[in-house]
Amino acid sequence: MVFVFLLFLSSTKEKEDRMYPAEIVIPMKAELTDNGFDELLDASTVDAALTKEGTTLVMINSVCGCAAGSARPGVVMAVSNAQKRPDNLTTVFAGFDLDAVKQVREHLLPYPPSSPAIALFKDGQLVHFVERHQIEGRPAQVIANNLIAAFEQYC
Repeated sequence: MVFVFLLFLSSTKEKEDRMYPAEIVIPMKAELTDNGFDELLDASTVDAALTKEGTTLVMINSVCGCAAGSARPGVVMAVSNAQKRPDNLTTVFAGFDLDAVKQVREHLLPYPPSSPAIALFKDGQLVHFVERHQIEGRPAQVIANNLIAAFEQYC
């Protein structure tokens, strides 16, 4: 009973700290999950996913316009059109999946926090990273081409 209460408190605390309401975030998450991406919702699922053997793509999703106009469509375009693609497609949402995003960012060091952002891991090692400044102002096709080239090299 105490465990359930503590679990409730920790999930309530995270909900209070979230920057965005679920009503806004859920459709933005669905753009990726409807296209085969698995959500990483806590630190342990992040660690498990990013240390897997093989390749894992993680999209740090965001509510900003460059996520909507370039990052999400570019990632979906890349995985839909690439001849080689990552073994695992994953996503976390900045400002919403707080513990998961914090843990992803630990795996991305020494890069500073960036959202949206797209990272490719191979056998637990970061091999390709697209930061926000590389997404802003670029069309989705440019993001897709960047990722497809990384997939060709690492997948």
